[in-house]
Amino acid sequence: MKTVAIVQARMGSTRFPNKVLRPICGTPMIGLLLERLSKARHIDQIALATSKDPRNEPLAEYVRALGYEVYQGSEDDVLDRYHQAAKAAEADVVVRITGDCPLIDPEIIDAVVARFRETGVDYATNTMPPTYPDGLDIEVFTFEALETAWSQAKDTRHREHVTPYIRESEQFTRANVANETDLSGERWTVDEPEDFDVVRMVFDHFHPRRDFSWHNVLTLCREHPERFTANRHLIRNEGTHLGTGQKLWKRAKRVIPGGNMLLSKRAEMFLPERWPAYFSKAKGCRVWDLDGNGYIDTSLMGIGTNILGYGHPEVDEAVCRTVAAGNMSTFNCPEEVYLAERLVDLHPWADMVRLARSGGEANAIAIRIARAAAGRDKVAFCGYHGWHDWYLSANLSDEQSLDGHLLPGLEPKGVPRNLKGSVLPFTYNNFAELEALVQKHEIGVIKMEVSRNMGPEKGFLEAVRELATDRDIVLIFDECTSGFRQTFGGLHKYYGVEPDMAVFGKALGNGYAISAVVGRKEVMEAAQSTFISSTFWTERIGPSAALKTLEVMERERSWERITDTGRDISRRWQKLAKKHDLPIRITGLPALIGFSFPVPDMLKYKTLITQEMLKKGFLAATSIYVCIEHTREVVDAYFEELDPIFALIKECESGRSVDDLLEGPVCHAGFKRLN
Repeated sequence: MKTVAIVQARMGSTRFPNKVLRPICGTPMIGLLLERLSKARHIDQIALATSKDPRNEPLAEYVRALGYEVYQGSEDDVLDRYHQAAKAAEADVVVRITGDCPLIDPEIIDAVVARFRETGVDYATNTMPPTYPDGLDIEVFTFEALETAWSQAKDTRHREHVTPYIRESEQFTRANVANETDLSGERWTVDEPEDFDVVRMVFDHFHPRRDFSWHNVLTLCREHPERFTANRHLIRNEGTHLGTGQKLWKRAKRVIPGGNMLLSKRAEMFLPERWPAYFSKAKGCRVWDLDGNGYIDTSLMGIGTNILGYGHPEVDEAVCRTVAAGNMSTFNCPEEVYLAERLVDLHPWADMVRLARSGGEANAIAIRIARAAAGRDKVAFCGYHGWHDWYLSANLSDEQSLDGHLLPGLEPKGVPRNLKGSVLPFTYNNFAELEALVQKHEIGVIKMEVSRNMGPEKGFLEAVRELATDRDIVLIFDECTSGFRQTFGGLHKYYGVEPDMAVFGKALGNGYAISAVVGRKEVMEAAQSTFISSTFWTERIGPSAALKTLEVMERERSWERITDTGRDISRRWQKLAKKHDLPIRITGLPALIGFSFPVPDMLKYKTLITQEMLKKGFLAATSIYVCIEHTREVVDAYFEELDPIFALIKECESGRSVDDLLEGPVCHAGFKRLN
């Protein structure tokens, strides 16, 4: 009976790439593992099973140079890779070792192989249940069992992790080797950088010895427990339950403050610890994660960037033509002129345009120009207008100033203290509050969203316009989110009130980066009296995408379609709530529609909805940013899956514990520092 130890390793670990070749005491980690593994008496041959991915070539070359056989197979179908490696080695018995266990102990390997031989089972291990430290896991099985699993296993999980099918199927006999004391809480494996730090410390301690036993390591752990604390927070075998996107999110938070560049896309805002987090492709209203799982996006649709749906063919084609022709040059791109003219045509009150690439940038540009034009610094504002210093300075006077306008919990750290008092908030639909600010302060600019969660009360916008005109104040409407949702252009066209400046973003390029500030000539020309300039505001892709997006929007009358769909969704939410006797509150523009239950556990219910809808193949919470790809069939399917979740929420309101239904932490409601 030929017994072959096959080490499963690759360079492309999602959580900790290249870990197997990271040096410890001058030797790559995989070299230390193979050296310790070679001391096992019951193993006849050792081989490496890695994938054909070019990233693994340095690993394969290193292991071959050590004199071991290397088999390279599928990157994702690890069961097939393992089967082919065992077949090539002509193994009768396979010992499975993973490349992230450099402290593997030959004594334990021999003990498990001996139990396998004594009992005559198909599969033996020391992990059912685990009683040894994590990182000393051994699995031994017959080639026949491996071949049966290879031919019969169809589930993705069974193909990715080699032995789940053998461990879970009743057709195989099994045996387990248990330690006298349960030490499964100890963590000696290397899945994360913190694990590597602990393992490296162990080898450093015993250096130059490499044949120390696991008992020696345990003694070190008991004598110096403080050296083993770095990875205590990590969960045993967590990787087998995490998707590729979830693993990458954990990795991202080590190298990117907060994990990403946009708070609204952080996994914690949706489903902490379970959100797929990253996408491989998107089309229409569907998104695929890094594992190839497809979801219907009945959520934020790129945070409101894709009214025409993801990957609209005409917009993408226009962008591809631009890329082929060249995106940047010492010369200017002509498309910025064409786009500026188009935006002025759509807003006859405006004369001039400045372009940028993000909403925050455009809002900051608008404030700079407006202050220059007004000759006064103070700004009265209402709504959310980006992350720049001018806006966050509102919280220098009162750390709750922005709570009603943005996400609660924002601290103005890093914002110069001398900006205190330069930006003053007022409440939407409260004209008296705004009027009082204007009377008390030398206000030069009023900046506001045209509509917040609810529309303007009768006469409110008109009164704001009149006040601005009478006091020679520059009035800016921030239409970054509301633009092109209910009219072909700014929402202010719907209400018949014209500002001095308007800011557009998000949907303007249907997923491509473009934003714009449009305004009256007498205001916009103040841009020439100050310095506003940036290299990548002159790139060509954004304007090209915007021009084609506007063309398709006009032809499809997209603003009418998404408004009608949003109103239908609103009615159906109300009908569903009535069916299950739940109180409900509907907010937002029809095309940016949202709901809430005015009850204490609302945030938990939002998490529950996201959790359960994800299982059904939907990205969903309590808001839908509607696109033209949200067809009747899509909306029908969404409500069919939402109905039983509303029923579940009603049970919770009647006494059932919602905490027992949640499979992870509750989603965040506002800004929190992410560790």
